[in-house]
Amino acid sequence: MITRGVGGSCLVLAGGLLTATLPPSTPVLRIALLEELRSHEFGRMLGLVTVLAGLGLLASAWIRLSRTIALGEQGTAEPREGVALVRFATAAWTAPLLLAPPLFSRDGWSYAAQGMLAHVGLSPYRWGPEALVPQGFFPLPGWLTGPPVVQAVDPMWFDTATPYGPLPLVFGSFAAGFTGNPWVLVVAHRCLALVGLALLAWAVPRLARWTGVNPALAAALVLASPLMLANGVAGLHNDLLVVGLMAAALVVAAERGWVAGAVVAGLAAGVKVPGGLVCVGIVLVTLPAGAALAVRLRRIASVGAVSVGTLLALGVVTGLGSGWAQALLVPGEVNTPLSSTTLVGGWLDWMAGLVGAGLPPATFLTAVRALGLLAALALGAWVLLRRPTGDRGVALTATALTVAAFVVLSPVVHLWYFLLVSPFVAVLRLPRAAVGAFVGVSLLTGLVAPLDSSLHGAYYAIVVGSMTVALLMPLLLLTRGARARLAPVLASLAPSDDAPGDEALAGRAEPTRPAEATRPPRDQPASRAR
Repeated sequence: MITRGVGGSCLVLAGGLLTATLPPSTPVLRIALLEELRSHEFGRMLGLVTVLAGLGLLASAWIRLSRTIALGEQGTAEPREGVALVRFATAAWTAPLLLAPPLFSRDGWSYAAQGMLAHVGLSPYRWGPEALVPQGFFPLPGWLTGPPVVQAVDPMWFDTATPYGPLPLVFGSFAAGFTGNPWVLVVAHRCLALVGLALLAWAVPRLARWTGVNPALAAALVLASPLMLANGVAGLHNDLLVVGLMAAALVVAAERGWVAGAVVAGLAAGVKVPGGLVCVGIVLVTLPAGAALAVRLRRIASVGAVSVGTLLALGVVTGLGSGWAQALLVPGEVNTPLSSTTLVGGWLDWMAGLVGAGLPPATFLTAVRALGLLAALALGAWVLLRRPTGDRGVALTATALTVAAFVVLSPVVHLWYFLLVSPFVAVLRLPRAAVGAFVGVSLLTGLVAPLDSSLHGAYYAIVVGSMTVALLMPLLLLTRGARARLAPVLASLAPSDDAPGDEALAGRAEPTRPAEATRPPRDQPASRAR
């Protein structure tokens, strides 16, 4: 099981060297065999199939790990041992990917360039990576002829300011003080992202105990999933650090109080602003049961003030300011097929054009996107004002619902956005069908990562990749053997009518007062609660 996953990661790394965008000046491209394979379509297709085969092995190992935990095999009957096995497996499967270039997306190269901008004194909120290219290099494409740190940046974002918060930028600036080698800078940013994975390894088992879910199984479904390894680790996205801070914020709020939780939530927003959505759960989990409306409003204002204050303070301390607010609309410059509001708005604009309505371009697209965001905000407000307080299970459900609504209704949705939802759903007691859907989405979003929109116009690659995924999905989920392997996992997470204490397992346990939120249950040692 562990060996299979490590082998899968090695295949992803090997295939990624053939398919990933690399700076033309990187010494790796001087390897004769690699250069020959990358220069031919057959070599690139071979790399893509190798990556997908590696992801298939990782997915198979993940399902086997989850089944082992669910059945309590290999000494994992005790949650502590099970969590230790999951953490070990995750570390082993992550290790081969640590030195990989950004796979399935060029965002990691942008992170390196943005950090260099901050290091040389140019605000990434005013300038794009283009500013690092000496004027003498033009009119040739700057991303090809400029310094190595910009050579692999996606041309789409070459002259665009960053929407990210000050935390990853100040880290990138610090790393750029040691080297200008883009590959080394990318590895440094991946190490920062892995801090988020470590935070999840700490927080998810604790969140699972709130609802009575097996902590080891919840950890396995989150930490070692294809979604996490393909998009968070291999893809190198700041969202991994964001979700790690979000999960940690919720645990810290319950165990150390709302002020500490709000500060960590502010740090999450300091990476990407949506990280602040966890404040919804922080408010609900730290209020006493049956809190009055006035008490709710005061706590909402207090948590919001502390988290926003933390975010603004980061800008002051780092000297980067709050220019991220002006760049929040940058991701909306692209249309992604995973965004429901973009699909609906685009379809309505197309229909309006067919009937000759004479409307300006993107009229419905802009309107539907705005309505989607308003609907997500309205849902968050309803959750804050109407859901029960002082109940950890309810707070988890509220957080999952709020974050999921934001992702689904966002004007731009990428595969890695689903990382924000994963830990909060995995710790809930859900119907068997919902658990199966969660496992299927985690598997699918990992397997299709190489087919992301970065393959613009690469029709052969998309066809070959789609055929490979179409073969892997039934093998991993739909065959009789696959269903038998998944059955214990689904049964372990789904609520049982015959199980004692089912009310508590469903997240309707006896409400806890915030003052006692740090106090462990009587039958649980204090050392484990911390």
